[in-house]
Amino acid sequence: MNGTNVSSHVLDRLSEEWDALTPEAQKAARYVLENPADVGVSTVREIAEAANVKPNTFVRMARQVGFEGYEDFRAPFREAIRSGAVSFPDRARWLQDIRKSGDLGGLYADMAEGALRNLEDTLAAIDADALKTAAEAIWAGRNVFTLGVGVNNANARNFTYLASTGMTDFHAIPRPGSTAVDDLAWADGRDVLIAMTLRPYRTEVIEAVRIAQDQGLVIVGISDSPASPVIRAATHGFVVAADTPQFFPSSVATIAILEMLLSMVVAVSSDEIVERVETFHRRRHQLGIYGEEPT
Repeated sequence: MNGTNVSSHVLDRLSEEWDALTPEAQKAARYVLENPADVGVSTVREIAEAANVKPNTFVRMARQVGFEGYEDFRAPFREAIRSGAVSFPDRARWLQDIRKSGDLGGLYADMAEGALRNLEDTLAAIDADALKTAAEAIWAGRNVFTLGVGVNNANARNFTYLASTGMTDFHAIPRPGSTAVDDLAWADGRDVLIAMTLRPYRTEVIEAVRIAQDQGLVIVGISDSPASPVIRAATHGFVVAADTPQFFPSSVATIAILEMLLSMVVAVSSDEIVERVETFHRRRHQLGIYGEEPT
């Protein structure tokens, strides 16, 4: 996402109608979901060329989600642009200074700019109430399974580790020697699955989410596009920006969402959790696990 604030009902409608769209219309919808700012400044021919579909595809897609045509569909996006955006001149000067500092200054600046932009775009598009609702579902869950593979395996295990300092029945999957589908074998509607994957989407995560849907689990999905199969299947979906000048996707926004989600879980939980976290860390001090701060 690029951070432009668009009437959420338009994008929500596209996601809701996804399965009813033709493959070509899905290509058009995917482009809109991932590049909402382009809609407000593009003619139907321009945006169709960018999405690699015919202009009539955009017209039909707009009508299917309740608009008279593309111009009517484009109106709320143009209004979002007219409402203005935040500028960061001080940051721009800072990044320019970094680019002048040594051989790797340009790379450092690109990485810094990407990380900051990913956080801004992600947090601007996510509502605090949506996080709170997801946190309440997690707190109410009998078991909470956190699924990530590849780079997201570490993110899932870090979330589970932090949660385990005050709560039980949090499980990072797949467990060693197992598969995510096997780990969910006895899960049902009393349980929660937190699943994350970024493009290229991992098939084992998609399959586990499908199984979780069939078994009635509450699904909290984290991915990089509203069109992601994980987001479309989720009970509570959160889209993270993951752009980076490097080959691998950025985890900055994913980690931020997980940290915020966990803080919300603690906030909506009972007072007992705070006491458990304090007891956990006090025990670690007593066992000498933590080094003492110099006096």
